This record gives sequence, structure tokens and C-alpha cells, in this order.
Amino acid sequence: MPVPSPDFKKALKQLPDKDKEALLLRAVRRDAELYETLAYELLADVTLEQVYEQTSDRIHELFNVAVTGRLLNRSLNKALGKATKETARARRITKDKRLEIDLILYTLRIIFDNYTGQFDSPYNGFYVSTARLTARAAQLVLTNLHEDLWLEYKAELDDFLASCTTAAKAATCALSCRGSWLFQNKKAPRIEFGGLFLVVSA
Repeated sequence: MPVPSPDFKKALKQLPDKDKEALLLRAVRRDAELYETLAYELLADVTLEQVYEQTSDRIHELFNVAVTGRLLNRSLNKALGKATKETARARRITKDKRLEIDLILYTLRIIFDNYTGQFDSPYNGFYVSTARLTARAAQLVLTNLHEDLWLEYKAELDDFLASCTTAAKAATCALSCRGSWLFQNKKAPRIEFGGLFLVVSA
């Protein structure tokens, strides 16, 4: 992403307000994310709750479309990848860390409520992607939220991690149990939450 130079900033400051408005309108017409970011920052009726609802609706629709695919496991894995991008987009628009966590958990609820049967498929991409996202969710809670908020997420994340560790694919992803909440290793993504220890190999 280009960084505006001092000369660019100076020239922009010297532009008449009418020309600045024209430039801004032209930019938002070409960049949907920029439009949504500015709408969130400038419009009182565009709230964090609204961004959550709109993004969760898009995520839900992604999985609805995936069910119609010929190869369900691979379609679900693609839907999960797109859902992750939608979550990242919402985070960039709002700059809200908790929103990112809530949207990841929304995605995981869809998966663990409906598609855990696909964890045992010969194609393990969906299981590995889900396990990685589960580990990321727990890690984000621990690193980005105050300790007072951890308990709000603990029970649900414990259930998700337990589902990962009991899946048939767990052996291929080095899943095991430990005692403390969090343990990380630079060689492989590792997460520990509520006594469950998850290591997801590449």
C-alpha cells in the first residue's frame, strides 16, 4: 500500500474543498471497502452492530452456497477461507478487535453445529483450516482482550477445542491435552485454552 509523500499531502491540503470532495467521491466509487470504512466513521447510523450483522449474513450465505457444491468438503474449505476474509475486512473497517473475535466465533458455530461430519473426509483441508481458526480465536481472546472478558468466551472455545481434539483427524494434526491456558511455539501454531492444548501442523 503506497504511503503518501509530504509533497502529496501538501498538494492535497492546498486543494479547494470542492475538489477534495470530488476526489473522495471518485475514490469511494472505485473502492467498496474505503466507502464502508468512511461510512462507518462518518455516519451515525452505521454502527458496530450493523457491521457485525451484515458481515455475519454474508458469512452465513457463503456456507449456504458451499452446501450446493459437488465436493462438499472442498466447497466448505473455500467458504471458510472467504469467511475469514470477510472477518478481516470487517476488522479493517471498524478497527475493532472484539468484532473480529465475535465473527470468527460466528463462523465456528456454523461449522461445529452443521459440518463436523466432514472432519473425517479423506480430504483434510477443511478440518485443518477449522482447527487453525479455532486456535486463532483462542489466541486472539487471550492477547487482545482484558482478562475480565476471557470467561465470556471460555466455555464456547473449550467446546470447539474439544471437538477438534476428538475428531479422527486429530492424530494427523498433533492434538493433545495440557494443563495451562496458553502455550506457543515458533515452529508450529499452538494454542491452549481451558486445559485443552491444540497444535496444528502444516
